[in-house]
Amino acid sequence: MSVFDQIFIHQEYSCLQELKEPSLVLDLGANVGFSAAYFLSVFPRARVVAVEPDAGNVAICRANLSPYGDRVLLLHGAAWSRPATLRLLKGTFRDGREWSSQVDELIEEERTSVGVQAWDVGSLIDMSGGSTVDLLKVDIERAELSVFSASASSWLHRVRNICIELHGKDCEEVFLAALKDFDYELEHSGELTICRNLRVRKTPQNNDHIPTKCSPRPDGDN
Repeated sequence: MSVFDQIFIHQEYSCLQELKEPSLVLDLGANVGFSAAYFLSVFPRARVVAVEPDAGNVAICRANLSPYGDRVLLLHGAAWSRPATLRLLKGTFRDGREWSSQVDELIEEERTSVGVQAWDVGSLIDMSGGSTVDLLKVDIERAELSVFSASASSWLHRVRNICIELHGKDCEEVFLAALKDFDYELEHSGELTICRNLRVRKTPQNNDHIPTKCSPRPDGDN
């Protein structure tokens, strides 16, 4: 209910309503589907690829998104720097609730256990059947350290706008470093960092972006 409150009551993603008719949204860390449902409602022509590693969340997400039919591709898995099998970590990060599950590399003694399938963003775009993503939404509990590592250079040029929740200073540094060869408009809204209109920089220049600020949502649980 806290996630529902953030998205539908406090309108956490309302800044994104100004995007012009996105056709493909990639929702990394879909939880139980509230963010995907919001995007599907606000952008009636959009298709959403929702990615969530927790099986319990995926079951609820599937039910919540069933009214949208084939406008949704729901994947039980995670985003990572490359295709891999990961382990799901529950109850160890932040408040330990269902929205704070993490993924990590399988350690050696776990190699024979069943893990969580993971894909890099480029592979997820290919799976969607599209060539570019109009909106990449990311809330993946520090897995952004892997997703936006050096391998991100292979797919970032296929993304138009990013909305991300960064979980620590190191995550922010890795994320901004990945965008060093791009120009974009930087905004902050509550806990969200929004990069609009990504385009590959044509000429070298200072990467200091002048931030603007959307109306922040009231403080609440994260």
